Amino acid sequence: MGSGGFSKWWTATITVALAVLSATTAIPYYFCRKKSKALDSKVQELEIALNSSLQKCAAERQGRIRAQQALREALAQPKVKHLEQTSYPMAPIGLVQSCFSTRNGTPRQPLLVPLARGCLVFSSSRVPPASLEGLEEYSHCWIIYVFHLNTDIEKLWKQPSRSKFKAKVRVPRLKGRRMGVFATRSPHRPCPIGLTVAKVEAVQGNMVLLSGVDLVDGTPILDIKPYLPYCDSIQGATVPKWVMEDSMLAVASVSFSEGFSASFAHSWEIAGKKSLYASPDEFQHLIKQVLSWDIRSVSQRNQPHDPIFKEGNGKDLCGSPDSDGNHDEDTSGNENVKVPLHSEDVIYHLILEGINVSYRIDCNGNVMVQKAIVSSEYPNVNHNHCSYSMWRDKLS
Repeated sequence: MGSGGFSKWWTATITVALAVLSATTAIPYYFCRKKSKALDSKVQELEIALNSSLQKCAAERQGRIRAQQALREALAQPKVKHLEQTSYPMAPIGLVQSCFSTRNGTPRQPLLVPLARGCLVFSSSRVPPASLEGLEEYSHCWIIYVFHLNTDIEKLWKQPSRSKFKAKVRVPRLKGRRMGVFATRSPHRPCPIGLTVAKVEAVQGNMVLLSGVDLVDGTPILDIKPYLPYCDSIQGATVPKWVMEDSMLAVASVSFSEGFSASFAHSWEIAGKKSLYASPDEFQHLIKQVLSWDIRSVSQRNQPHDPIFKEGNGKDLCGSPDSDGNHDEDTSGNENVKVPLHSEDVIYHLILEGINVSYRIDCNGNVMVQKAIVSSEYPNVNHNHCSYSMWRDKLS
């Protein structure tokens, strides 16, 4: 084959090879480009769907915000005629386990009895333990609670239109004189909600140990908040003079009878196993702290005391004992002669952790604690083993 023929053959061979190579490359490229267009179309469809979904979510959120704002405005400015229909969803988040078995004896104000102990036990379904983290760093906390033992509370909630609360209440410091309910801390209020402060002793799990409490055992808790001295303690705050007259409710002395120790020792053997107090001496000190204030009601303080003497003109007087322990009497024969009234001793009761403490108080404010027995009516059953163990661990 000549050189001219070889050159033609070589050129034809290269041309065919290039054609085959070009065809081989073009076919995958065609399919790749077609697939790429399909993917681009799918991406565009997804972007359109996403934007539509975001717009719907934004519209729904704006709608919820507007509805919530309208609801808040309606609740914040309710019409008088619809006031009774306005309500807020609230339920207790826990209960108090305290040393006070009944309302009688529970301090009228917080921190008056430093040894008064209690344990806030929160519902684990509503208050996870993480909610209490950091509370132990505060020395005190506010407690918002319900006056659940008010005698008219069922009528107040079930028939609010018929629960006409008293605008004025008797004030203990004013010897029964009435004052507007909102100028007092009376539990009998249109909304039976109380506010108190207590010392935080420890936090463990869903429980908070407190001292200085003025809460009766079983009190429902609505909320707690940390006490902040820089804003909760108001410098220069003023109160009426009668509020400062603490001596009106302070007793002259508290002493224990000779028979008290024997009765209390027997009661402690039974009730002491579940007590929030480490020893009978500490519990007796609690009794003295509680009775250092006149815990009786206004009507009880207005009742006759023993011993009582009556003048000839019918006026009741309280005789003062002389150095021999007898009461001075005027034997001059005039109308002011004091005649002793032969009445039974007035016995009062204080129930702490299911222990019934009986005592007397004379007209001079001297308290004599007589005995202590385990109460069958108010057994000490609310203090679970956890709160008892927490206090014992803290005291040990």
